[in-house]
Amino acid sequence: MAMFGYEFMQRAFWAGSLIAVIGPVLGVYLVLRRQVLMADTLSHVSLAGVALGSVLNLNPSLSGFIVAILGALMIERLRRAYRTYSELPIAIIMTTGLALAVVLMSLKQNWSKSFSSYLFGSIVAVSDTQLRLIALVTLLGLLFFVVLRRPLYNLVFNEETAVISGVRVPLLSFGFAVFTGMTVAAAIPVVGVLLVSALIILPASLALRLASGFAAAIAIAVGAGLIGMFSGLTASLYAGYSARGYDRVDFGCFIALGNRTSEITQLQISPYGEKIV
Repeated sequence: MAMFGYEFMQRAFWAGSLIAVIGPVLGVYLVLRRQVLMADTLSHVSLAGVALGSVLNLNPSLSGFIVAILGALMIERLRRAYRTYSELPIAIIMTTGLALAVVLMSLKQNWSKSFSSYLFGSIVAVSDTQLRLIALVTLLGLLFFVVLRRPLYNLVFNEETAVISGVRVPLLSFGFAVFTGMTVAAAIPVVGVLLVSALIILPASLALRLASGFAAAIAIAVGAGLIGMFSGLTASLYAGYSARGYDRVDFGCFIALGNRTSEITQLQISPYGEKIV
């Protein structure tokens, strides 16, 4: 295809495909843990890190990456302090991160173009450094989810059962939080602060609606992520418009179709793929 003759399109498709694989996998776990807003919160925290890096003349992507990880650790720490009010850590960190971003951005002039790229992403402008970072996060994430699949499964469904099973829940929870921050920060150059949670959560929402088992949910989520990303990039190229938002529109259509065709029943997911009504 002619579009692959351009180096920037090759980087765009590589970056999009990597994020479209690891993002939905993470999304399935976040939905099952009832932490859907965590990705959105960390994207706002990462924006504060980007602003901090620009003010201090550091690499904005690197500073956003580090601050997103710190924000994830703070959420997990607060989640354990407010066990009865599990939604409070999300609200605390989101508002604090957004307020800090506003304050830091007021200290620097000429934000217009660079700020827009972080808000909405620019997949066709992904650099080689950003692509390598995305590839590293994807590789670490796949290793994390494959090696720790069973402990993570126990963790997302019932932490008490996980403790009884011998899982080191605090350590695993903090590790999961760190990886969530890494994934969100790595995805921001591709999809932007405002839309990163859509790439992570929407494919997972579709998968959990259609899947009959845990493995099937992961496969459907990844498939939906790849289809949405590739179709969005292709449509934007031939339509002559920005790639921003096309794939999320596709995800929304997928979910509408999935809700229309699936059974209106709530299923508990088994790690071996059976339906347990």
